[in-house]
Amino acid sequence: MDLGLRGKCAVVTGGSKGIGRAIALALAEEGANVAVCARGDEALRDTERLLREQGGEVLAAVCDVSDPAALDGFLESARKAFGRLDILVNNPSALASSFADDEAGWRSGFDVDVMAAVRASWKVVPWFAESGGGCILHISSVSGLEAGSPPAYAAAKAALISHSKTLAVSLAPQKIRVNVIAPGSIEFAGGLWEATRQSDPEFYSMMLGNIPWGRMGTPEEVANAAVFLVSEPASWITGVCLGVDGGQRKANI
Repeated sequence: MDLGLRGKCAVVTGGSKGIGRAIALALAEEGANVAVCARGDEALRDTERLLREQGGEVLAAVCDVSDPAALDGFLESARKAFGRLDILVNNPSALASSFADDEAGWRSGFDVDVMAAVRASWKVVPWFAESGGGCILHISSVSGLEAGSPPAYAAAKAALISHSKTLAVSLAPQKIRVNVIAPGSIEFAGGLWEATRQSDPEFYSMMLGNIPWGRMGTPEEVANAAVFLVSEPASWITGVCLGVDGGQRKANI
């Protein structure tokens, strides 16, 4: 199936590793030009190298998306580099710091997970409207749908889902589609679940037992769903929250 992404120009925030990297690479494999940002430089440069191997135009920049000025500058740079933008994927997460149920944890969760996505969406909407449409995709979590996760993290992810649905309705007349993915537990090198498997194998095994599919997901499985949602074949899909979780949500984890 031709996804109609060749020559499209996409931004992926939080794109240096894990889900963000997988989405960026999947977009590049489909022929899109891709701009990625992240706070850490080393993993970002690895992602940049992998993207360039796909042959499209690439922009990679260190950026703290919780800083409004830095985020604005990155998006302006991406538009200038490519000439336009068609797709925005909001992926960053303050996962570790938002596990704390205190003032700092709540602020971190909302500054990174929610407000960065809100500000990025504000920025690109006029550009998308001028060009006749575009796609915004938020990456949330099953933690935003069910009880059982740290309060600050769960609330931030729930807010992201709500924002996506509301934005989808308001932007539909401008032919701007907005969707959100709620991944389950995703394991990758250097990620939370790889570390948990090593540091707390008992808890890791318990989590596996609670996932109906019997294993953790992979970043590529989330990326496959993401690339479809921003593609031409998904042209009448907006306002959707898609779980990619091996049945985890249905098990109420």
